[in-house]
Amino acid sequence: MTLRSYLVSSLMLSLVSVSAMASSVEVLHWWTAGGEAKAADVFRSYWQALGNEWQDSAISGGGGQSAMTVLKSRALSGTPPEAAHLKGSELQEWAGLGFLRNLDEAARLGNWDNVLPEFVQHSVQYKGHYVAVPIGIHRVNWLWVNPKVLKRYHLSPPESWPQLLTIAKRLKQEGITPLAIGDDQWQLSILFEAIVLGEGGSDFYRRAFIRLDQTALQSETMEHQLELFHQLRDYIADDYGDTKWNQATHMLIEGSAAMQLMGDWVKGELTAASVVPGKDILCLPAPGTAGKFSYNLDSFAMFNVQSPSKQQAQLQLVNMIMTSDFQHAFNRVKGSIPVLRNQTLTDFDQCAQNSAQQLQLAIDQQQLVPSMAEGMANSSNVKQAIGDVLVSYFNDPKGNAKQAAHQLARAILSAQR
Repeated sequence: MTLRSYLVSSLMLSLVSVSAMASSVEVLHWWTAGGEAKAADVFRSYWQALGNEWQDSAISGGGGQSAMTVLKSRALSGTPPEAAHLKGSELQEWAGLGFLRNLDEAARLGNWDNVLPEFVQHSVQYKGHYVAVPIGIHRVNWLWVNPKVLKRYHLSPPESWPQLLTIAKRLKQEGITPLAIGDDQWQLSILFEAIVLGEGGSDFYRRAFIRLDQTALQSETMEHQLELFHQLRDYIADDYGDTKWNQATHMLIEGSAAMQLMGDWVKGELTAASVVPGKDILCLPAPGTAGKFSYNLDSFAMFNVQSPSKQQAQLQLVNMIMTSDFQHAFNRVKGSIPVLRNQTLTDFDQCAQNSAQQLQLAIDQQQLVPSMAEGMANSSNVKQAIGDVLVSYFNDPKGNAKQAAHQLARAILSAQR
């Protein structure tokens, strides 16, 4: 059986409510790195296997900032794409401006309230209405480790941030870059949020990054976490400012770096390089975050369009994304886990299976938190304010943690106005 016939037969039953006429959609996304691009290829192949046309608007740039700039320009000129990769606070903001199509009917017919975890439902709703279709769940608080590098120097993976600093000091003495990272705002924000979650715990994390509690933001606990964050600048590459996240992953693969703190989209780069996640490169909870889960949820919003054929194409795309077969195929390549409940992941890699187990454990034990760095916790203005302070502080050789804590609190307060 050919790929085309297999996909058509496996998906058609779930799409019987939508006309079988060929449809065309323009899809805006920023999945352009090697592993992400392969996941985008899966997305496109499923759509085309239904006899439809895919118009690809792939905007390069980690974190999606460039894509959001393009999307704003398109929307304001009255020519938005039919579908766009939107999530978290940006999704809420676009919905609030009235640009997004209501998907309540598709959700009702697809029984989304029962097949999606509660936190996923809330993430793709605005004022109780579905405004996007979820496509995959990422765990952000992962530490990726090259075990061969550590073994060479008789070192074990760190379970705490003080241990990581000790290991990093030894590796630096041996000429190995301890931590692969760039100074992209979102990369540094991911690193800092992992420190806050690991050192402060879920309750402090919520106070600081969800409730934006001024006392927590200026506390000694926050100062300690900022000090630790700043100490790590001694253990990164000298030219880290030019390092993109996927380049950092390849430093890890090649063994020129020992560790990377990044979400599980890293696995897309690993598998694209024929590296086995969980074996060749270890996936471990970020130090101090065992049992905790900082999540990022990818989703696609459908922009309001006037054409009935385009509206029909949007519904067909939404329904396709919510099929078990598509969820399975796409997330295996993307590095994420399916959004649907009770999915069998026996043929997923060990890291994905562990992620699914940790997700359920975190839900049961109230250790699930939205990623600040990925825009799941607060408005885009607050996310930007936090990132600006972190970049400035991290890059300042004389950075003062107490001053940085006050700057962080003031920046967040200003961003809320």
